Amino acid sequence: MATTPQNSVAPRRKVSRHRGEGQWAVGHLTPLNGNEQMKKDDDGLNARTRIETIYAKRGFHGIDPNDLRGRFRWWGLYTQRRPGIDGGRTGLLEPEELEDEYFMMRVRITGGRLTTEQLRVIGEVSEQYARGTADITDRQNIQFHWVRVEDVPAIWERLEAVDLSTTEACGDCPRGMLGSPVAGVAEDEIIDGTWALDEIVRRYIGDPRFSNLPRKFKTAVSGSPLMDVAHEINDISFVGVVHPEHGPGFDLWVGGGLSTNPRFGVRLGAWVPEAEVPDVWEAVTSVFRDYGYRRLRHRARLKFLVADWGAQKFRQVVEDEYLGRKLIDGPAPEMPAQGWRDHIGVHRQKDGRFYVGFAPRVGRLDGSLLTKIAALAEEHGSGRVSTTVEQKMIILDVPEDRVSSLVDGLEALDLKVKPSPFRRGTMACTGIEFCKLAIVETKARGSDLIDELERRLPDFDEPITINVNGCPNACARIQTADIGLKGQLVTDAEGNQVPGFQVHLGGSLGLEPSFGRKVRGLKVTSAELPDYIERVLRRYLAEREDGERFAAWAARACEEALS
Repeated sequence: MATTPQNSVAPRRKVSRHRGEGQWAVGHLTPLNGNEQMKKDDDGLNARTRIETIYAKRGFHGIDPNDLRGRFRWWGLYTQRRPGIDGGRTGLLEPEELEDEYFMMRVRITGGRLTTEQLRVIGEVSEQYARGTADITDRQNIQFHWVRVEDVPAIWERLEAVDLSTTEACGDCPRGMLGSPVAGVAEDEIIDGTWALDEIVRRYIGDPRFSNLPRKFKTAVSGSPLMDVAHEINDISFVGVVHPEHGPGFDLWVGGGLSTNPRFGVRLGAWVPEAEVPDVWEAVTSVFRDYGYRRLRHRARLKFLVADWGAQKFRQVVEDEYLGRKLIDGPAPEMPAQGWRDHIGVHRQKDGRFYVGFAPRVGRLDGSLLTKIAALAEEHGSGRVSTTVEQKMIILDVPEDRVSSLVDGLEALDLKVKPSPFRRGTMACTGIEFCKLAIVETKARGSDLIDELERRLPDFDEPITINVNGCPNACARIQTADIGLKGQLVTDAEGNQVPGFQVHLGGSLGLEPSFGRKVRGLKVTSAELPDYIERVLRRYLAEREDGERFAAWAARACEEALS
């Protein structure tokens, strides 16, 4: 078990400027901002009792502000945006002016794995308590909106009866953990990470030793050669790889993250056997807890510590101060073949059955549709479904003679098993409809964009990702999309301030990831978006070399071609 070290390794001269960053391991235990004081005053995990015994009875106006805008997050709850507040006022209003008396609630879904019973309960909760809302996130979770604090205990009771939870779904803690949505069934799987992921959750989620981290902490574990969990942009990732001497295991990555200061994770050059994944996760998380920067919120993610220390020192501290042993050196994973990494379509499993991946529109579903998906999965499979990091879903364990019927049933619900590249590759964050940070609308804009591009470019058949984000915080991963759209107010031809987007072009993930480039002065109004994307994609089709992906073309294209 890792503990806070009593003696610290002297930091290199390079990082001496951070001596006052609030690092616990060097003796800086005094809170340096309001968030750190709030966490020191009372652990976020303790808010549950007050929700159940006080706030659910008093109602919204009886909630202590430090719980409402702080500790509620440890239980998956954020206040949502008050209707009618336009994007121009997002940065001008106080929190109490922006927020409504309703909550977003995030349901934690480890590795995206669900039973049909769990999916049906999520659908029923959505219908009964959340006005039918249910969005799949790009972290494999499902979010409700319009939740009243009075109903939260009843929702927890329904979810926990089927082993679902909202514990630490938000907050400065280990948030929902990503895993391959086809773990244990894919024919090409290197190693099944299910046990390791579940063991991390069992040991550490809800543990007060890890409930006060400097900032949020994101985890991914996948043994898929498709690298299907966006491991490059998580705080800690375990990526399937075969060691030439020890066999299948995991390559360890740390320090990834996006937002307004994006960084890709770095390899520590360490091979981790499955049985040691939870221990290594604990050691890395402990380094973040004890050495992470707590003075400024915008510098509190693990990526800043990793950038200052470098991979070698970070690995040394993990080994010497927390594990008490050396990690095994290991090889890097192999680059996956170019193409989609989302498991959409019909695919044979290693046991001879099939899994079927399908595409809702920009992750937006509703409770009634979820119950229908559950019914289809029960009728055609074994009662297992999963969500993906692209806001999509998969039904597992389908006998070959039931595949056609399942595909027909999904298509009848407008859940495409063979979607266009635009339906398949477009994601959107919550946007101004519910998010207090957003400046523009995203979900409806993304859905309309799919329809427009399908109509205008019916023969386009290249993999393309279009990620629509309502603010600069990159919840929809704009920097790593072929076409990333960052919401902001822009000036239209008549000189009016209207909703629009800054454009990022040519982002990608993989073993050679890159952030999209920004063309100087390129901003597009929301209304102009279909025209702009059509123009750029037609230019790509005209100028690409044989086999050239959009991201590669965008990286070399002249600014005029991208404007």
